Amino acid sequence: MKLTTVTAAALVATLAAPVMAQDTKVIGVSIPAATHGWAGGMNFHAQEAVDRLEEVYPELDFVLATASDPAKQVDDIEDMLATRNISALVVLPFESEPLTSPVQAVADSGAWVTVVDRGLAIAGIEDLYVAGDNPGFGTVSGEYMVSAMPDGGDIVVFRGIPTTIDNERVAGFEAAIDGSGINVLAMEHGNWNRDDSFAVMQDFLSKYDNIDAVWASDDDMAIGVLAAIEESGRDDIQFVLGGAGMKEMIARTRDGDEMIPANVTYPPSMIATAIEMTAVGLTSTAPVSGTFVIGSVLITQENAAEFYYPDSPF
Repeated sequence: MKLTTVTAAALVATLAAPVMAQDTKVIGVSIPAATHGWAGGMNFHAQEAVDRLEEVYPELDFVLATASDPAKQVDDIEDMLATRNISALVVLPFESEPLTSPVQAVADSGAWVTVVDRGLAIAGIEDLYVAGDNPGFGTVSGEYMVSAMPDGGDIVVFRGIPTTIDNERVAGFEAAIDGSGINVLAMEHGNWNRDDSFAVMQDFLSKYDNIDAVWASDDDMAIGVLAAIEESGRDDIQFVLGGAGMKEMIARTRDGDEMIPANVTYPPSMIATAIEMTAVGLTSTAPVSGTFVIGSVLITQENAAEFYYPDSPF
């Protein structure tokens, strides 16, 4: 089952009022630490959601743990199950394979499981899956490139960490630009990392005398790309398209920076959606199991102000 964004929002709004007092239930939230910009934003939105929902639902307690590596996340989840007697777990896996067994143990205990963004190695463990639309992220990005380059041109492409998510994004992008006259000179992994992307872009600049545009596919990577372009002094690159809505990049789009004319959403606030829907599931009879996909939206100068969150670290 796939819930629409409108349906989920209406569901949460309708059921957000506190219900009659009952035995306290504990929701565990396990997420990666703020190891890069998007994760920093996710941490911000997770804490904000927990603080807000503790006021809305006095019958719920929340325990939020952040982990800098998969082993720490496994320990956090095992501790939640053993010492906090959690009724539900919201987890964004650091990596799929090592987190599958401990999350399976939570499900086997009878607790509700909500998985966010990165799936587990075994399908069907979770009751609810919340994620961004990765194929759609690539499609929206590709469609923008086609509209911005009506006569075609030569581009380079930055991939993220080798994952299913990355594969889905690239497949959507390639399908969107097919037959458009846009030629991909090269495609390399920047690993969603500024420094890695800086080095890859330096290599691209040394190999190709002309590059019309860059699909960086992520804002952290876009920052590394832009730094390499600036250092090179090259003026042939018309624009760089990143993604995920980093506030620095959104501000540049809002302010009319020609190098950053657009962005594509992949909101770290999806963690808040997952926590809130889990709370609804524990406190009502409303059906919230299934798959909830948050669509990707094109951000341009006209609507950028709507996506700028000044208090977020991302």
